[in-house]
Amino acid sequence: MIERDEVLHVARLARLALGEDELEPMARELSAVLDHVAKIGELDLENVPPTSHVVDMTGALRADEPTPSLPREVVLSQAPVASDEGFLVPSPQA
Repeated sequence: MIERDEVLHVARLARLALGEDELEPMARELSAVLDHVAKIGELDLENVPPTSHVVDMTGALRADEPTPSLPREVVLSQAPVASDEGFLVPSPQA
């Protein structure tokens, strides 16, 4: 099982505020995840192609075809504040 300091380090990196009562259960859960990853690392995946999904995805995205844009005047007319050159945004406060 991973140590208390390691749990605190991971929690800090993840910006999680863990209470004392949450450290032990989190250590068990993280240890279980790491054990599972270690088991996966033992598999022979030499001839397994890399994938982004468990099942084949077909037709999930439309073709990336260029289409005409809206006229500049129409887009700028819908902005809260605009000029002839584009959208106007507030300056960041220094």
